[in-house]
Amino acid sequence: MGSDQTQRHQLAVVDLTDESMKPGSEAWVSACGVVRRALEEDGCFIALYDKVSPVLCDSVRSALGEVFDLPLETRKQLTSNKPLHYYLGGSWLSLYESVPICNVLSDNGCQKFAHIMWPQGNDRFCEVMKEYVKLMGGLDRVAKRMVFDSYGVDKDRCDSFLESNDYMLRFIKYRKPEKDESELGLHAHSDLTLLSLLHQLDLGGLEVKPKGKDYWIEVDASPSSFVIMAGDSLKMWSNGRVHSCEHRVVMNKAERPRYCMGLFSFNGKTMEVPEELVDDHNPLRYKPFDNYEYLRLWNISNVNDPAEVRLANYCGV
Repeated sequence: MGSDQTQRHQLAVVDLTDESMKPGSEAWVSACGVVRRALEEDGCFIALYDKVSPVLCDSVRSALGEVFDLPLETRKQLTSNKPLHYYLGGSWLSLYESVPICNVLSDNGCQKFAHIMWPQGNDRFCEVMKEYVKLMGGLDRVAKRMVFDSYGVDKDRCDSFLESNDYMLRFIKYRKPEKDESELGLHAHSDLTLLSLLHQLDLGGLEVKPKGKDYWIEVDASPSSFVIMAGDSLKMWSNGRVHSCEHRVVMNKAERPRYCMGLFSFNGKTMEVPEELVDDHNPLRYKPFDNYEYLRLWNISNVNDPAEVRLANYCGV
């Protein structure tokens, strides 16, 4: 696994709690450069973000427990007709299961989910989730503005892009492996998203593979840090500059279940590569891209294909 190399390769850390980091400031420009290099080289970075308080983290842990205490048939109820916006778990995902809230940043996303899971209502759950996803959504938008700024794409087009984004929140649980059972909680893969924000609430286990390397880096868990990973859709938008982060989860140190929250973003409109990212040295690589059609074409037979192969087959020039 190359432990010496792994120790030398550190993922970029960006402190987004710095009050001096305003768009256009020296600190902002510097951080944008760090984010761009990290996404191009590793496909991810660590964001320090203390706006999610310890009290809110405890409330989110309680909400996770409420969701996974529900009967399996309740957790598996369909909450959206969008592709891949449904319960995942079982069969080839033996240690993993996750339950989604779709359109989670919309006015009624949390209420719709709660009504399906708890027909009698669960106001406290909705209050906690609304507060939490508002902060996570703000973090997602800051990260995307940094990407746009770093590539010189203007603010108006960034605003339009952000307005067309859709969000899904997943409650994620990995159970402890039984004796003689594989410790692989989630196979190596890249997401089909724009960005994926992962919040490891207690235990580690997440590993990422830097671009072009043959080793994995373990990402430590911390309630005050978020792992921000680029997905296939952002790779397409960037004309291939951004690396779609390959990652997995290994439960080799787990003595109890592992819980995680994930905010996944998609684009609801047809995307094109910005003209700023096409030149003589970087010719256009991708045709216009429909994020949800791309999700519909995903299936178990191509889950192990690299992002480059999936994108080339779907929208390659």
